[in-house]
Amino acid sequence: MKLYFAPETCSLSPHIVLRELGLPFELVKVDNKTKLTADGRDFLAINPKGYVAALQLANGEVLTEGTAIVQYLADLKPEAKLAPPNGSWERVRLQEWLNFITGEIHASMSPLFNAAIPDGVKTIFKDKLVRRLGQIESTLAQQDYLLGAQFSVADAYLFTVLRWTAFFSIDLEQWQAIARYMENIGARATVKSALAAEAVA
Repeated sequence: MKLYFAPETCSLSPHIVLRELGLPFELVKVDNKTKLTADGRDFLAINPKGYVAALQLANGEVLTEGTAIVQYLADLKPEAKLAPPNGSWERVRLQEWLNFITGEIHASMSPLFNAAIPDGVKTIFKDKLVRRLGQIESTLAQQDYLLGAQFSVADAYLFTVLRWTAFFSIDLEQWQAIARYMENIGARATVKSALAAEAVA
């Protein structure tokens, strides 16, 4: 498998999951501005959507959208328990969290990267983000991970997008449970190795 990624983007999430599962893969860096891969190929020919992450399988199929990729990967090695079994109520809860992270956390932060958006509009998105982080804080104050006691693909995704708060002067220390959660996940060997590999690439 090949994982097309760019540093400090949501492609870190499937990267962490691949390392958690111990699956063989190749990292291929994408320049988000030129849309060229590190080996000079046109990324748009691989993923016409033009953004990472993209996972290319051995048969040539390309899977996009991080939440789909991480669930696909988790199901390749169900014994790792990064996702509950398909068809179970717990799997629906996982999908609920993945959609919440995508629609409420990720989507609230994406506009903050756009220099053309006025500060007043960015404040609206920041305020929404703070409210949503309060909901996550309530959950993590009662349990170690989003699904309870077990680290899952949802945690890999949430950790990834919450790292971006540093770019916008949002101090996660104001949420004690979230701060503890970020520290614990950041200490995982797979997370450290994924971040190190992306820094080198």
